[in-house]
Amino acid sequence: MDQRISFITLAVADVGASRSFFIDGLGWHESLFAPGEVLMIKVADRVVLSLWDRTEFEKEVGPIGAGPAPITLAHNVDRPARVDEVLREAVAAGATLRSPGTRREWGGYSGYFLDPDGYAWEVAFNPGEIGRDLLPEGGS
Repeated sequence: MDQRISFITLAVADVGASRSFFIDGLGWHESLFAPGEVLMIKVADRVVLSLWDRTEFEKEVGPIGAGPAPITLAHNVDRPARVDEVLREAVAAGATLRSPGTRREWGGYSGYFLDPDGYAWEVAFNPGEIGRDLLPEGGS
């Protein structure tokens, strides 16, 4: 098996609400949208975020437990001030601020928001080599 991830699939309560948040609110670009079924967003070279209707997800994958999912998704940026900007953008789009930007003991700066389905997204400035390697060409 090749060392890679092609799809990150999250079960969502309302695909239309997810579309409103990610596409209309955050300004991301959809790759595929089937109303009431699935929204796919290409988030990196050969990586798609798939937001799948929760009922259909459970039919194929199985029941989802109660409480927050034990996972975070992270968005890396090029400077601490950009963390705060992205957190404000997410809240303006309908997210809930979980934790404001904070200096971390590992040397970076990060904060968290919850998307409309309660998934935790970290917005982080990672000053290390791996953080720099994850940034798009010339930007945040």
